[in-house]
Amino acid sequence: MQNHPDNVRSKPNIIFFMTDQQRWDCIGKYNQHIHTPNIDKLTTQGITYSQAVCQAPMCVPSRTSMMFGYYPSQLGVRTNHGGLYDEDKLPSDPLPELMRKAGYQTAGFGKTHWNHGVKNPVPPTRGFEVRAVGLSRDSGHYEDGAVMMGDVEPEGLAAYYEETKHYGGGEENSNGYIGCTSQVPMHWHRDGWVAEQCLKFLDEGLDDARPLFLYLSFLKPHAGFNVLKQFEDLYDINDIPDIPQPPWELEHGTHLEATDAVNESSRNNYWQKRHVWEAMTPEERKRTTLRYWANCSWLDDYIGQALERLERQGRLDNALIVFVSDHGEMLGERQYRFSKYCLYESSVRVPMILAGSYLPQAAHGSVDDRPAELVDLVPTLTRVAGLPRNPQLPGLDLLGEKQRLGTFCEFHGKGSGPHHSAPALMWRKQDWKLILYMPGTLGEAIERIGEFQGELYNLAADPNEWHNVYPDESYSAIRERMTGELLMHLACVWSRGPVFYDRHGLAAME
Repeated sequence: MQNHPDNVRSKPNIIFFMTDQQRWDCIGKYNQHIHTPNIDKLTTQGITYSQAVCQAPMCVPSRTSMMFGYYPSQLGVRTNHGGLYDEDKLPSDPLPELMRKAGYQTAGFGKTHWNHGVKNPVPPTRGFEVRAVGLSRDSGHYEDGAVMMGDVEPEGLAAYYEETKHYGGGEENSNGYIGCTSQVPMHWHRDGWVAEQCLKFLDEGLDDARPLFLYLSFLKPHAGFNVLKQFEDLYDINDIPDIPQPPWELEHGTHLEATDAVNESSRNNYWQKRHVWEAMTPEERKRTTLRYWANCSWLDDYIGQALERLERQGRLDNALIVFVSDHGEMLGERQYRFSKYCLYESSVRVPMILAGSYLPQAAHGSVDDRPAELVDLVPTLTRVAGLPRNPQLPGLDLLGEKQRLGTFCEFHGKGSGPHHSAPALMWRKQDWKLILYMPGTLGEAIERIGEFQGELYNLAADPNEWHNVYPDESYSAIRERMTGELLMHLACVWSRGPVFYDRHGLAAME
């Protein structure tokens, strides 16, 4: 056991819980039907950020952006087919490495989705001293020294894959969203195995001489929906609402229409699901929502178990707890759209909570309506850990006084085809959302730059984003104002980093 000075030991423990593809409204704070008692308790013990968004509506760019603190376009990781592969060319230290340098014991359980195994046969943990991943060693997600489920529980992982073998890539075809009542034991699910590894570590592996940075990250409630019966039974299908649908049949004049035009596989994937869901009864459609909610409840239960262990160990006496997801889930909206891959509310908004004894009592149970982004987590947590601020990062300290005018998210298509879509950029305020996009591919975009298009939604009057008022000249003032804010926000962000050279160094940014 290492010896560390008292000022290191006195730093708050940082407990970071993360889910995958959990809608912002799938916590009890915003959904009276959903059972998330442990997350609900966090909302009473801290701050709920009601306007939080991700920086890209898909896993890899969102998580990479969150961990490094830069926007996807600054990092060059814009789709799930990207990643920062070269360790000697990273633009900054990722969050776990920052915590390690601040004197924390760093333990990571579950999904990071770095993708850095693509070019590195022994990819590092990027700061995690203890690491467990609920996948096989040959999955592309192995990290050096990590305990892999495929190595220590091959029978369980095989049973899980057998149950989900018809769910398609990412478990996101129609079968994956229809799901089933799982017959696989809880600890043989990948998230169950990861959670059990985390609980074992909390019982046996804590370093009493150092504060703890614990990262517990799940693969669900992302499809597939092979759900444990005890969590399905929390819900009555008669209480599940059907998904409201817009008064039009097809996307028209939207970035989704433009994306479908470029990416044949994306278009085919959408229509395959739509045909299945249009043929369903309302009860069959509700079953999908029920299983999605049940996945949220299952993970909430594991979060509660981890918090109970931490409390028993005294690690919550001085702690900051984070709960967040990487992006949302459309769940059948907009004529049976599923997954994410768009800039609409259910896809880009995320649940975000900061809780725990580190926060002043006056903050407990509060709601912060300021614009918040996932990139705000690195500057927030590094300040809490006692590290100097990196002025190149676009994020703000969530516990500080500064605030931005709106929130930013970017979308570059799914990336699964040979060509990237031209970008779509979002600028969001509490009552208004602007989306600027280019139809076509990135390669041909520059010569057609004058053909950019837009969407503008009055979120207060049209929360489902069914009525695009961008072409309506009666909204020209707010359209032009938000366009200017978006462009200047990006100009300021991109001018700061990740590369900045000046004879005065980074002081020129202060």
